[in-house]
Amino acid sequence: MMVNMPPVLIGIPWDGSSSFMRGAAGAPARIREALWSASSNSWSETGVDVSAPGALDDAGDLELSADAAEARAAIETGIGNLLARGDTPIVLGGDHSITYPVMRAFHGRLTGLTIVHFDAHGDLYDEFEGDRFSHACPFARIMEEGLASRLLQIGIRTLTAHQREQGKKFGVEIYDATRWAEAPLEGVTAPLYVSLDLDVLDPAHAPGVSHPEPGGLSTREVLSLIHRLPCAVSGADIVEYNPTNDVRDLTARVAAKMIKEVVGRAALDAS
Repeated sequence: MMVNMPPVLIGIPWDGSSSFMRGAAGAPARIREALWSASSNSWSETGVDVSAPGALDDAGDLELSADAAEARAAIETGIGNLLARGDTPIVLGGDHSITYPVMRAFHGRLTGLTIVHFDAHGDLYDEFEGDRFSHACPFARIMEEGLASRLLQIGIRTLTAHQREQGKKFGVEIYDATRWAEAPLEGVTAPLYVSLDLDVLDPAHAPGVSHPEPGGLSTREVLSLIHRLPCAVSGADIVEYNPTNDVRDLTARVAAKMIKEVVGRAALDAS
């Protein structure tokens, strides 16, 4: 029996595995500012006040070495500590490489984990520019180590021939940007982890990313998918926000909105 635990924000200010440009390390603070900004309120669309006592805690940011291997170890330990005390981590990245050590922390604690992954990119490269731990590779590492039983990818629109082969090899269920509405979310069962790369959105909706990819989903379409999730999440991450590319903090506000709806969905499942 799955027990829904309190969600806790945890910042992972890491962009040392980014392939094109840095900046995502500055995301956690900016997302928090948007989340608690007086320009909006703290209620989710499902009627949950995420500022209510016990609705959402904050564990601050992890302190990370500049060495990538040491940073991965610290991420795994930090998330493991939250899980050991019964928390549900809501991770503020950071580049997408952080999802691999986060999943290593989950391994052995939950059986039959499903990942629902929103992204423009498959992040399935065996290696990218000589780095097996690049932000282009986390789901190859996750699947080859058996850290998840099922991986659904939604919004993908940049698959290379190599990544298509990787998807077949690992049994990934891919619903590209033309088929996002077909994703069989109603059949997803707990435990569930959500990994949301903000470049799943069309750049018109989220300009503040390092790899803007035209032809993506709208903010409303991603929200509708979150609302369709049939069970509470055991964890989630929001990654690849790059404040240096943002316009009037619009992408930070989108990230904050996504957090409210993930937390709100979890709270409804616990009620």
